[in-house]
Amino acid sequence: MSERTGYANGEFCWVELISPDVEAAASFYGDLLGWERERYDPDPEGYWYFRHGGKLVAGLETIRMEGRVPAWLGYVKVDDVERTAGKVDDAGGTVLDGPLEVPGDAGSLAVCEDAERAVFALWQPGGLKGAELVNEPGAWTWNNLLTRDVDRAKDFYGQIFGWTTAQPEGAPDYIWNWQVDRQRWPEGLAGLMRMGTDMPPGAPPHWQVYFMLESTDQAVEKTKAAGGSLIYGPVDIPIATIAAVFDPQGANVSLLEGRYPEPR
Repeated sequence: MSERTGYANGEFCWVELISPDVEAAASFYGDLLGWERERYDPDPEGYWYFRHGGKLVAGLETIRMEGRVPAWLGYVKVDDVERTAGKVDDAGGTVLDGPLEVPGDAGSLAVCEDAERAVFALWQPGGLKGAELVNEPGAWTWNNLLTRDVDRAKDFYGQIFGWTTAQPEGAPDYIWNWQVDRQRWPEGLAGLMRMGTDMPPGAPPHWQVYFMLESTDQAVEKTKAAGGSLIYGPVDIPIATIAAVFDPQGANVSLLEGRYPEPR
């Protein structure tokens, strides 16, 4: 089920890179993941799509908001962005931008912080339903929340999306998977991890965005050669080999060699 034409409410559906240098970012990810960049013409401020094998896989935009830093951002599909943004405020989070309609009838969005200031976004689809290719080398495959207050995160996202959590069989006691539809996603739709002492000092709670590729070792070397840096890894886990890096413009991006379970 690597090709997608739509997403369920409460499911991550899209990822985009916010970068201060879109030309350099497009060159780096083109080399790393085999992507091609395409201008989204209805947006006068500068938005691009990334394609892999002709399929939409991610977005790219310039930094528009004061205080924003280079980062990958994950979008969760909702049927009413205004109503869901109101839930964010009620649950102790913050709406940073929006709700607003994207030019060209692509959809409506809101960029939010959770109660621990990890940033995520809401997406009410119009013409853009989400990524058209996932869970293959060169495509996005997983989202994982790193936070120090797991109980607060469970309460927050439970209020917003109705998510619950379950620990994967054999996983350590600081790892969970988010659940929204156990029949469709028996293994979970995203991850949750308690931040420990192995994280860089002062690292804030944040959502990781994972991309699948053929070799994490090669990807790390390419990242270093392009001016990026290693955060951790590559490390082996039961289902994959993973690493996290800063890309050359400073965005945190996670790399995965292997396969996370797909929905039924």
